[in-house]
Amino acid sequence: MIGSLISRPEDVAAALDADPVAFAAHANQVLEGADPLTVLGWAGRAFGKSFVVTAAMGDTVLAHLTSRAVPGTDVLFVDTGYHFAETIGTVKAVEASYPVRMLSITPKQSVADHEAEWGKLHETDPDRCCALRKVEPLNRALAGYRAWATGLRRDDSPERADTPTVQWVEKRGMLKLAPIATWTDDDVAAYADAHPDMLTNPLLQVGYTSVGCAPCTRAVQPGEDARAGRWAGRAKTECGIHYAI
Repeated sequence: MIGSLISRPEDVAAALDADPVAFAAHANQVLEGADPLTVLGWAGRAFGKSFVVTAAMGDTVLAHLTSRAVPGTDVLFVDTGYHFAETIGTVKAVEASYPVRMLSITPKQSVADHEAEWGKLHETDPDRCCALRKVEPLNRALAGYRAWATGLRRDDSPERADTPTVQWVEKRGMLKLAPIATWTDDDVAAYADAHPDMLTNPLLQVGYTSVGCAPCTRAVQPGEDARAGRWAGRAKTECGIHYAI
């Protein structure tokens, strides 16, 4: 137990069934500012195999933390079919090196079938492209879990500045955790320095500060916002996994 936060799976399940919003608010109050290992460790005890982590395979910090706090946990990667080769290589390296269960999930259509029906949506309607190739596959994959941890950080963007450590997501019917919500770029760099075994997407070494699908991501220039390379030239800033698009 962390403070007054229950962690026995049967007690957590009962509390969520009774009042999930109140439980999430209490968990957020208790875990706000806690070490990510503490947050992940509690989630692993409270949910067991019903706990999952998603990772975009940039710096892999969340997957590395998970491997230390809750070895064997499922880690989901949404393989849209449009990722950089470096990103897919990072996924394979994590699968081979970290003690987690790495799962790549895919859209219902291959890229070839998708483009035959829709054309290059990433050019004409990127919101729809993300909905079909990111959001829908993740929704399917998350359906079997009760708690989900993401790598969202408050300093990522203004839209993420109020990210809670724990929240109840009604549309998915699950608890959502952001174990590194309070971390800064300096915190991530310090963690990487302290853990030289942590894998990093090679693109981060050549000017990419936020890595998404290849057609919609570019390297950033000095002085630009860290997410300026995502959907550059468009008003779009999010794929829809965390926010409505």
